[in-house]
Amino acid sequence: MQIIPAIDIINGQCVRLTKGDFNSQTSYSNDPLTLAKNFAKQNIDFLHIVDLDGARFQKSCNQKLILQIAKTINKPVEVGGGIRSLESAEMYLRNGVSRIILGTKAIENKSFLKFLLKKYGPEKIILGLDVKNNQLGINGWQNFNSQKNVFEFAKEIKKMGVKTVVVTDINKDGTLTTPNFKLFQKIQNLGLNVIASGGVSTLNSLQKLKKLNITGAIIGKALYENKLDLSEVVKTFTPKSNLTKRIIPCLDIIEDKVVKGVNFQKMQVIGDAVKIAQKYYQQGADELVFLDIKATKDNKKTIIETVKKIAAKIFIPFTVGGGISSLSRIKKILRAGADKVSLNTAAVLNPQLINRAAKQFGSQAIVIAIDVKKEDQTYQVYIKAGTQKANLEAVSWAKTVAKLGAGEILLTSIDRDGTKKGYDIELLNKISKAVNIPVIASGGAGSKNDIKAALTQGQADAVLAASIFHQKKVTIKSLKNYLFKSNLPIRL
Repeated sequence: MQIIPAIDIINGQCVRLTKGDFNSQTSYSNDPLTLAKNFAKQNIDFLHIVDLDGARFQKSCNQKLILQIAKTINKPVEVGGGIRSLESAEMYLRNGVSRIILGTKAIENKSFLKFLLKKYGPEKIILGLDVKNNQLGINGWQNFNSQKNVFEFAKEIKKMGVKTVVVTDINKDGTLTTPNFKLFQKIQNLGLNVIASGGVSTLNSLQKLKKLNITGAIIGKALYENKLDLSEVVKTFTPKSNLTKRIIPCLDIIEDKVVKGVNFQKMQVIGDAVKIAQKYYQQGADELVFLDIKATKDNKKTIIETVKKIAAKIFIPFTVGGGISSLSRIKKILRAGADKVSLNTAAVLNPQLINRAAKQFGSQAIVIAIDVKKEDQTYQVYIKAGTQKANLEAVSWAKTVAKLGAGEILLTSIDRDGTKKGYDIELLNKISKAVNIPVIASGGAGSKNDIKAALTQGQADAVLAASIFHQKKVTIKSLKNYLFKSNLPIRL
């Protein structure tokens, strides 16, 4: 079950209402960004943000602050409140928000909902069902006279393709009592994934929600009033072994073409970068990684244009690496539409670049790529596309980059790259155990079993693969189904 702390915002402050009444608001913080950072230090699954001004006044009001939070913390963010136009929906999804919660507009205009579902998919578009006495509320919980029964509406949106709903019992919201278990279960029985909201205030209530197989629980006032300790909740309900694993296709790019080689050599053209990126997005990739393996002065200009084109076509996080050696270059890549940058050679030659970049852009945007060869029973770091030994031991370097503020490590075995002989499990284990940030396995994927081994035996948080996807040896959908049936936490 997902644990989802909530930040509700009015006029830039974190507040909580009682039973949806704007006259009953209590302010808990005038610094939601710092609050979000503190929540993100825990292994939460999502951060839930509601623009209450937006919900009330029917337009996005706190978007600048919300986008700052989404860009800064290294956790998925879901946002609701005042999303009444295609422009506001795209604004969030293009700028670091993982999924948006639609309410009034979707209730009143089903064509709006259908369009967004078709364009972005049900993983990005979820519905907020605010309920009082089985009736749906609209306009920021101010109107429950819509004559729309929540169960009938739930059936309708299920047929339209909606998969997940946030269900809030307004009579329970902010009361620190108990959730409306019957409401949640009844909607869940209609075939929807339910994220429960309202009255979640004790470990016992969370345990009961978990037994009902509820998808997630939003916790708000109980955290602010110290009725629940988030670290204790996370420890109880989301042990590290249950954190969602990610499948990440890798695109090695020269100019605007995807290429692939073996052991970083013998490159062959696979196809157009934008088209391939869009294909993998449509197939269900969790993220994408783009590596500019030529990184010449001319190619850097081309890559910026390619990043812009890709950002317009896909709506999942994507990382760009290759030849990035300055804060100004990082800024250009992120402004072009990338969510993260990958640093390798520049990080080794100037380790403080990691720290400065993490402070300026947020740790979540900084991925450190570590390319490794095994030599005399030790793992040595290589730079400059695997051509130069850095005289660094891999585990020691991994610990250093984590301390300097890196958000993730992209760990590639040069020995295994493109060979389809499986990941270096020993290397993965050593690095995964040494650091407390996510480790992405790269180099050697040749089968579904190889990927499963990296996630289980190697303890990787995500897997990067190229050849098996490019050559259609394995599809993303079939891989995810295989891993799901193997009891691994995977987003289908």
